[in-house]
Amino acid sequence: MTFKPTASFSRRGFLQAGVTLACGLAASASVASPSILRGAGDIRLINLVNRRTDERLNAIYWVEGTYVPEVLAEVDHIMRDWRLDLKKRIAPDVVDIISAVHARLDSSEPFVVYSGYRSPQTNRMLRAKYRGVARDSYHMKGMAADLHMENRSVRQIAGAALSLGAGGVGKYSRSNFVHVDCGPVRDWGR
Repeated sequence: MTFKPTASFSRRGFLQAGVTLACGLAASASVASPSILRGAGDIRLINLVNRRTDERLNAIYWVEGTYVPEVLAEVDHIMRDWRLDLKKRIAPDVVDIISAVHARLDSSEPFVVYSGYRSPQTNRMLRAKYRGVARDSYHMKGMAADLHMENRSVRQIAGAALSLGAGGVGKYSRSNFVHVDCGPVRDWGR
């Protein structure tokens, strides 16, 4: 797969990447491993908007084999459990999957985050209210995201995610979102 970064990115994200490298912090960050992004180039981008808080992030999160810790911290913030304002480290592998799906869709439109991290309390509440919410959800582990894009269908987003062969992909057509996670490869829904 060839990773195609979008033309637009935040100045702050770009500056953070440069500062991180310049200060030598890059050596302490973990190196990307998913095969879906091998040979992806020198940078990777993440473009998200939280539909509940309207917070946005369009930034470079990976530079020359190294994650940018400050941008990953922003991902954690945007994908927090907004109901209780609780954060958990979002697994870099799921960020890589989101970025790769975005590249496959060849769109500059951000992904709308319906759900990222869920606290156990929020997961229990959602489980009592809706069918299909897993008891031991990958959302509680910071390993999943429920995403939507205005100009792409559930089928298109899920198809791009499935083509990666990485993690779980759930199609929720009635609710108009796609679940992606960095757990075992599997798929469900319509």
